[in-house]
Amino acid sequence: MQVELLPTKEEELERMMTAHGNSLLRMCCLYLKDAHLAEDAVQETFLKAYKGMDSFRGDSSEKTWLIRIAINVCLDIRRTPWQRLMDLRNPVEDVPQPFEQQMGDDTVSRAVMALPKKYRLAVLLRYYQGLPVKDIATMLSLPVSTVTTHLSRGRGRLRETLKGWYFDAE
Repeated sequence: MQVELLPTKEEELERMMTAHGNSLLRMCCLYLKDAHLAEDAVQETFLKAYKGMDSFRGDSSEKTWLIRIAINVCLDIRRTPWQRLMDLRNPVEDVPQPFEQQMGDDTVSRAVMALPKKYRLAVLLRYYQGLPVKDIATMLSLPVSTVTTHLSRGRGRLRETLKGWYFDAE
């Protein structure tokens, strides 16, 4: 009889870090506009995930769970008195990009980051993280219809902002 060993919490954490670390770092960097704060946020995210690993019920995907933790960590960082005093506006080119998305023109990234917070977050989670609308609604504690509206309005604003940039607009 062969006994199958379950992975330890440390092994599970290491697997999650390998699978989702870069994605979380990009999202935190875009959200916080500071690479060093983003690294701190990702570390804090994985620390909280490690501590809460036993309570993860699996109601959502692991990635959705980690992104929700990361968003909360980023919100906590942005709420600190120091962050309210600082206006951290690092250039978008400092944000780490996935290899397949590295391009010389950052027009789209800048347009997305200029969206109002509620639209920006929905657009980043849907198109940058590739999450389904239902998962985004769960993460943000919003109805699916509200997330759909935020995405639609965000796309509309991007369409206006980027008019003539990608396609010749009439």
